Amino acid sequence: MRIDLISDTVTKPTKAMLTTMMNAEVGDDVFKSDPTINALQKKAAKMFGMEEALFFPSGTMANQTAIKLHTQPGDRMFCDKWAHVYNFEGGGAAFNSGVTSHLIDGERGMFTAEQLAYAVSGRADIHAPYSRLVCIENTTNKGGGACWDFEELQKIKQICIEKNVAFHLDGARLFNALVAKNETPTQYGELFDTISICLSKGLGAPIGSILLGTKEHIAKALRIRKVFGGAMRQAGYLAAAGIYALDNHVERLADDHLRAKKIGEVLEACSFIKSVEPIETNIVIFYTNDTVDENDFVTKMEEKNIHFISMGDGKLRMVTHLDFTDVMLDKLIAELKSF
Repeated sequence: MRIDLISDTVTKPTKAMLTTMMNAEVGDDVFKSDPTINALQKKAAKMFGMEEALFFPSGTMANQTAIKLHTQPGDRMFCDKWAHVYNFEGGGAAFNSGVTSHLIDGERGMFTAEQLAYAVSGRADIHAPYSRLVCIENTTNKGGGACWDFEELQKIKQICIEKNVAFHLDGARLFNALVAKNETPTQYGELFDTISICLSKGLGAPIGSILLGTKEHIAKALRIRKVFGGAMRQAGYLAAAGIYALDNHVERLADDHLRAKKIGEVLEACSFIKSVEPIETNIVIFYTNDTVDENDFVTKMEEKNIHFISMGDGKLRMVTHLDFTDVMLDKLIAELKSF
């Protein structure tokens, strides 16, 4: 039995999801004639109370499209120093859009409205780039699945309004935050100019992300997606998985969160573990003692067919997901206790 906690992207479609995919009605999406993609986009837009949505092959492409539609080359984007759009999208903000990134020194991937206000209050003469975009990530990947405080996001939105700056949400794991904080998609739809949501992480679809925004935003995004090579043909088979995921795999995210917390409790009791970061959703980040080499620990667990990653400097990560069962949890706990 392989126990794979490397990421929540390792899941396979369930039998019911595969059946839904194989029975999908499809067409040519470049001509906007794939009925299943159209249905997914309409469903997502309605869910968030936003005007329109656009299906993408990846979250990175959706985020990069959002950055490009909000900015011009030479403009400035504000994000946390741990933000996915800055650290893990191949330098795309600079490469694709020519924007500079102003990194804010937040906590676990989250900065405050006060920090943003200070960052955007600098000089506004010809020597400084135009401030055009604020991008936040919820939940925070590098921050261990941490969830933003919604009231803080409302304060940040007010600053964006005052400074005439767009507000984009990288919501790759937004549904984890919604379940953990008992929040609703429409709360976020009212707050952000654009939102990207990923279907292939906790929701368990094999591929796909969605970008939400106004009709004007999505009209521009459609052209940018084409330029980025993201136009697809009979991709309704993939969109069908997204529809199934939104209908069936949101509430069950609470199970992933519960299993993650149980892992954290066991790790905290292990003598070879230095500390465990707070666990809010499905990501567990922890540190080994100085006497234990984290790479050696990873290797020894791999020999027992338990897989997770080292992030360097004694920092390790496990991510729970749809395919991680209670049987696997019991096996993992037993191996951790006996290590």
